[in-house]
This record gives sequence, structure tokens and C-alpha cells, in this order.
Amino acid sequence: MALSVELYRTAFLPDQLVTDNHAQIVFAGRSNVGKSSLLNALFGRTLAKTSSTPGKTQSVNYYALKDRPLYLVDLPGYGFARAGKEAQRTWSSLLDSYFATTAQIIQVCVLIDSRLPPQQKDLEMLKYATEKDLQTLGVLTKTDKCSRSQIHQQIRTWEALLGTRPYATSVKNKRTVRELEKGLLDVCEEHGIQKTVDPGTAGTI
Repeated sequence: MALSVELYRTAFLPDQLVTDNHAQIVFAGRSNVGKSSLLNALFGRTLAKTSSTPGKTQSVNYYALKDRPLYLVDLPGYGFARAGKEAQRTWSSLLDSYFATTAQIIQVCVLIDSRLPPQQKDLEMLKYATEKDLQTLGVLTKTDKCSRSQIHQQIRTWEALLGTRPYATSVKNKRTVRELEKGLLDVCEEHGIQKTVDPGTAGTI
């Protein structure tokens, strides 16, 4: 069963970031890691814009769950070398502002391309989150493009780096997407974020 969400806000500038008291689960990853596709698979419909061009997401996008006070937050992809220096500075400033001003983050999902060895930008993201005492979750993407032995090796590698077992996902395999969905809802339960009696919406812009 897909997560029932709505696009709540798109922030291009620091003063557009959401500052209410709803909990937030963050999705971060390198450009072209498949973040938008995975979010759409979790939603069961196309809300996050996808593109064959890396670096398409240039804003902080908040998706509000309809049945509990929680945002799933889609951050701009990092590590796209061909983006202009001005664009990279803008993204960096927006990300710094987001993490500096958001106290309601309960989980940072670091999306990792399962076809590649650990990348420096992913390790930097993990270090950044750890230094801020944020709980992290590894999510391997595009596992349909790997052999079973490659997937197991990547799981072992990242479990050693993270200290917890990462989720292995493919948007072409609904079971893996639903397993991740259950994991996200388990995080909500751990933090006391319960379903609301009236789903409604998370708020108004």
C-alpha cells in the first residue's frame, strides 16, 4: 500500500523552508541516484519530477503525509559536477540553511547507487549527518541492475560503514519499496508519530 501524501511546499530559498513542528524524514543522495523515482514508487503516483538529466531537483520539496504530522523531504542531489558554480553555491547554501534551521529531523535516508563502490560525496553526507547527531538510514537504489552477489556485497559494505543494515530497493520491485515504506513507518512509531483521527492535510501554505 503506497504512502498517501501531497506536495506541501517547494523551497528555493532559505526563507521558504518549513519551520512548523511536524517531524521530517529526509531523502538525500547524489544526482542521478534515482531519488525522485523511488519517492514516486513510495507514493504510488508521480509527484516528484524525474529527469534523465542529473541535478534536476534544485529545491527542497516537502511531501506531507495525509494521516500523520510528518513530511518526507526531498533534498537537491549533490555531486553533479556539470552544474554551474553559482548553482552549486546556491544548492549548498540552501542545504546548509535547511540542516541549520530544522530541528524536527528524525531520519536522514542516504540513497546510494548500488552499482557503485562507496562514493566520497555519500561518505561526506553520512559524516555530516553523524556530526549533527542525526539518525541515518542507508537505501541502496537500482538493485535490479545488479546481480544477487553484488547486492549482498554492497549490503555488507554499507552495513559496516553505517552500523545498520541498508535497505536494498528497486522501483521495479514493489516488494522492496514496500519494505522501505514499512521501515519509514516504523521510524514514525519509534518517535511517537501516530496516525491522526482525521487524515485531512498537514496544513496550508
